[in-house]
Amino acid sequence: MITSTEAEIFELYFWPTPNGYKVSILLEELEVPYRLIPVNITAGDQHAPDFIDRFANEKIPGLIHHHSAESLPRTIFESGAILLYLADWFGRFLPESVENRWRCLQWLFWQVGGLGPMAGQSHHFNQYATEKIVYAIDRYQRECLKHYQILERQLQKTSFLAGDYSIADIAVLGWVFRHERHRVALEHFPAVEAWYAGLMNREAVKRGFETGADLIPLGNFNTTEAREKLF
Repeated sequence: MITSTEAEIFELYFWPTPNGYKVSILLEELEVPYRLIPVNITAGDQHAPDFIDRFANEKIPGLIHHHSAESLPRTIFESGAILLYLADWFGRFLPESVENRWRCLQWLFWQVGGLGPMAGQSHHFNQYATEKIVYAIDRYQRECLKHYQILERQLQKTSFLAGDYSIADIAVLGWVFRHERHRVALEHFPAVEAWYAGLMNREAVKRGFETGADLIPLGNFNTTEAREKLF
């Protein structure tokens, strides 16, 4: 649900990447209007001074919440923090029970600190590195597979990661969406495969992954300029 013609409550600084999709999916699930602001990371838009002034980490996604006329907008960076902020603000997709809330946060941080970095490095050394370093490729592939195995064990026990569908599932989904780029065949992880298929059938998830589809042709990660800006 995107609007760009009126004063928006939420501004999403975005590029179609796993971390970007995490936030677009949650906003679609929440059914709140938001303004999409493209940040072409292959052109280095994330390093522009005005962007850094807003988002110190120089990464997408970023969120600005215009929450009241009397207060300054609230600026949030880091995708995990944005998910937590939105879930807390709306009181949705964050479990109410203490036990499940902490389970949700553990899996959220597991994605942010584990699955995302390991899968990202596996993807990088397999697809983008100009030099094929066998040690790096093998190491990150093993780490990536280990994280899928951890996810498989959990989803063999529960339909979702933390009781009901939550920001933990949304965070992990953004990265499992790229499983083919991680050289991971989901048929080897049947519980993950079933979980993935179920979430991909949600209308809000479909809309979240469709966000910024027109931007994809504008970003070429294999150019010299893109490599300098990104890597």
